[in-house]
Amino acid sequence: MKPEIIVTARDLERLEALLAMPPNRGRSDLDGLRDELARATVVDTDSAPAHIIALDRRARFREETSGREYDLTLAWPHDAHAGDGRVSIFSPAGSALLGLSVGQQIDWRTPEGHAIRLTVLAVSPAD
Repeated sequence: MKPEIIVTARDLERLEALLAMPPNRGRSDLDGLRDELARATVVDTDSAPAHIIALDRRARFREETSGREYDLTLAWPHDAHAGDGRVSIFSPAGSALLGLSVGQQIDWRTPEGHAIRLTVLAVSPAD
């Protein structure tokens, strides 16, 4: 079962516009993001809780098996840069993180095929 997610109206509007653009319209690799947006609870941008992962917000995670903690910023595709911890919303990891709240967990399969569980520890505005 997937955790409940919250998306701001502004992020939803911008993401739907990006997904509707001709180069993105037929991309099956973005179906996961489309599915996440379809099941999200949409909230007014100005009253969105500060503890949800939205675009341009930094989140601190703990990988439960190893206890390792790290930070990621959910970024627009043109702003993503793995070396800076900025993960694209168009990546499988980015679309899986969208809308999660502090305290929620998500099970994730790494590109190498390992199953991991991530817990959201904190969310803050990006630097």
